[in-house]
Amino acid sequence: MTVIDVAIVGAGFGGLCAAIRLRQNGVDSIRVLERSGEVGGTWRDNVYPGCACDVPSHLYSFSFEPNPHWSRPYPQQQEIQDYILAVTEKYQLRQYIAFNTMVQSLRWLPEALCWEVSVEGQVPLRARYVVLATGPLNKPVIPDLPGVGDFAGPTFHSGLWRHDVALAGKRVAVVGTGASAIQFVPEIAGQAAHVAVFQRTAAWVMPRWDQPYGAVRRWIYRHLPGLQRLSRWRVYWFNEWIGMGFMGSKRMQGLLRKLSGHHLRSQVSDPALQAVLTPDFNPGCKRLLISNAWFPTLQRSNVQLVTDGITRIVPQGLVSADGTLYPCDVIIWGTGFKATEFVAPLRVYGEPTADAALDAPVPELASLWRSTPAATRLGITVAGFPNLFMLVGPNTGLGHNSIIFMIECQVHYILKALVSAKNREQPVLRLRPDVQRDDYALVQQKMRGTVWASGCKSWYQHADGHIDTLWPGYTWEYWLQTRRFQVADYL
Repeated sequence: MTVIDVAIVGAGFGGLCAAIRLRQNGVDSIRVLERSGEVGGTWRDNVYPGCACDVPSHLYSFSFEPNPHWSRPYPQQQEIQDYILAVTEKYQLRQYIAFNTMVQSLRWLPEALCWEVSVEGQVPLRARYVVLATGPLNKPVIPDLPGVGDFAGPTFHSGLWRHDVALAGKRVAVVGTGASAIQFVPEIAGQAAHVAVFQRTAAWVMPRWDQPYGAVRRWIYRHLPGLQRLSRWRVYWFNEWIGMGFMGSKRMQGLLRKLSGHHLRSQVSDPALQAVLTPDFNPGCKRLLISNAWFPTLQRSNVQLVTDGITRIVPQGLVSADGTLYPCDVIIWGTGFKATEFVAPLRVYGEPTADAALDAPVPELASLWRSTPAATRLGITVAGFPNLFMLVGPNTGLGHNSIIFMIECQVHYILKALVSAKNREQPVLRLRPDVQRDDYALVQQKMRGTVWASGCKSWYQHADGHIDTLWPGYTWEYWLQTRRFQVADYL
């Protein structure tokens, strides 16, 4: 059986970045395995009304491939997807991508020193190295409410938007007030007869400075790329400055409170509604949201904000904690994703530990992380899983800057690892368990000083409260740590 050098699972930003950089460094024996029929990942799948990015466009793109055609500071879904498609064509990646290919499992073969990749309905393939670029935000959360399957009308998650369901003139219930709902509720409120928005907790909402670029600025970015790069770095360091509040700075948190509070008061005059929309946790403990349309939408005559919890679903609608029935024709779940399930439902079987019994089962990564912390080295490699790399793995998510920056750091580290293995003629990279243990301990120690550990409950956390999703530092710190590949970290 032919063994390729690198199998990449996923053709979103991460998988495409890995493929481009591998090819630029002379690795052509690659295969990108994509479950869908097109590239794009998150930005292919999320097509709800108003879908846009909350990271500025100049920063939400590859550093090596700036886009001179952005139309505005914050890109919308279709514009991002168009960028991804353009990058795919420019770097001639389609010849390396297997579309409609669902990877079911990965299994390390110790005799062959490679991974066996099982694909639904196809012959398995083998690869010396595997890069998991499946992304963290693709498994929707549907609340496990009593009667959730009894509703008589259509229901769907914002990440699986049903454009075949007409909302004009309908009574719509929206459950959740997070990053997706804050974008699509203003869009549907203008056509629905009534929208009931169920809020569990209020969010800190910042103004969205998003005036479309004028013709002159767009001309400048096309013809003077250095100015666009300067704008990119300006945005980057501004976000790192804001990140001081996430890392525990009380002064920055106070500044964020003032900015968000002023934004709320300037758009909402009713003191009672202001109180309902004011969070009781520190800015950034849950995801900061940006919108100029959210507060005005909640004050529309056909929009109702409900702060009582939902106790059950009945065929006619939703029933709140005080027994009130909120009748509706459609339910839309704006309830986020299972961000703490990093690889599931993909099954990844590694190799037993040195002291494991002969009849001990082979460790499976998702199962392992359900019972133990998601410990890694920089969120990229895992002890017991040789030659396996992850993009946007545990403790590499962000609350204040661009994940594309982190992806490029991770791909750089992976390239360094592959070069090291080739130069040393050592085909297998095994992360030392003690390095992983110390790395995780340091990350969790730093996490205790961040805003995310300041008392609120969020999708960043596991049920027991520990946080394996976010990087507890500045992105320039992560950049420094991924510049070099430390051979001594690996057996």
